Amino acid sequence: MILSFFNTSINLKKIPRQGWIDKLSINNPESVADHTFSMAIMGMIFADLENYDVEKILKIILLHDLAESITGDVTPEQIPKDKKRTLENNAMKKILSDLPTSLQQQYSALWDEYQLGNSMESKIVHQLDRLEMALQAKIYSKEGYSQEQLASFFNSARTEITNLKLLDLFEKIIEK
Repeated sequence: MILSFFNTSINLKKIPRQGWIDKLSINNPESVADHTFSMAIMGMIFADLENYDVEKILKIILLHDLAESITGDVTPEQIPKDKKRTLENNAMKKILSDLPTSLQQQYSALWDEYQLGNSMESKIVHQLDRLEMALQAKIYSKEGYSQEQLASFFNSARTEITNLKLLDLFEKIIEK
């Protein structure tokens, strides 16, 4: 059972980040696994610096896009938000069903917490998601993609990041 979970999880390395394809026409963008790894590094450092629950933040980060190993990276422009949530919730139930019951319960609770955004850690993870996206957009900017093409990514991050320290990091990203 655990091997099935691992096989499903590893599929994230093959799932491209769809927003970069749709908005920038990048042929070989970062994968969802690339994004998750970057977020994990950012989350670990930020949580340690700010005395947040590092383990919880890392677990939420590692779970936050796991459903995409089945659904692919579906963007808000492709399907309505409520349909996306249902699709991902169903995929997550299927993925977690390959784990022992105790882990299913633990990870399902963290997934729900992330979906609801009802804890400090889940709010930080949502904002780290946007910060990582802005950092990747800046990388693509340095590779020659225009500010006009990248504006929606930066605007989304600017709107959704509310933690003052993360907002300061965001400002430093866009200054460079």
